[in-house]
Amino acid sequence: MAKIGIYGSSFDPITNVHLWTASTVAHRKKLDRVIFLPSSNKRIDKKTKTDDRHRVEMIKLAIQNNPKFELDTYELQVLPGKQYTYYTMEYFKNKDKGDEVFFIMGADLLVDIAAGKWRFAEELIARNQFIIMARNGVDMLGTIAHSALLRNYDDGRFQLLDKGLAMEISSTYIREELARGGEPRYLLPEECYRYIKEQGIYAESDRELE
Repeated sequence: MAKIGIYGSSFDPITNVHLWTASTVAHRKKLDRVIFLPSSNKRIDKKTKTDDRHRVEMIKLAIQNNPKFELDTYELQVLPGKQYTYYTMEYFKNKDKGDEVFFIMGADLLVDIAAGKWRFAEELIARNQFIIMARNGVDMLGTIAHSALLRNYDDGRFQLLDKGLAMEISSTYIREELARGGEPRYLLPEECYRYIKEQGIYAESDRELE
């Protein structure tokens, strides 16, 4: 039985912190594979403007030398109404039957779930296991303790992980630096940096994107 982590994000663009995070989680939680899952433009919580093919190609370039890292474009192909994490996790559990599947997320998303911002939150929590990465200013234990939903399922399914270093470089920052003529070269894989320059991605500011 393999242990698999599902790592979803817009990856717009993928950064060195994404890779470092995935590697750290895989090492500490003894995962056999980490699946990089670019999020759908159909999601209502996180919109992207960069063409899917560019995001996919940058992920391919970034993870090509790590045999534990895989790309899956499932969320880019789902029908409207199925673009929620609950359905995504059901897909991967059915696809990898017999394997142990974890959803990897930041503590900020745990706060959003506790605040009722996620669709199918109880179904998602009840049926899955989670690896939750610390975020600056977020009390993970307190968030669970103060949420009736989360504490009712606090039976070991929430594996809390403090990465040990505060590395929070965002894709938004990189996009804005590129749009303003900045030089974020060493914040993302060299292959991705070259691809962005060659394709002229992020030439205009997307400051409204989070």
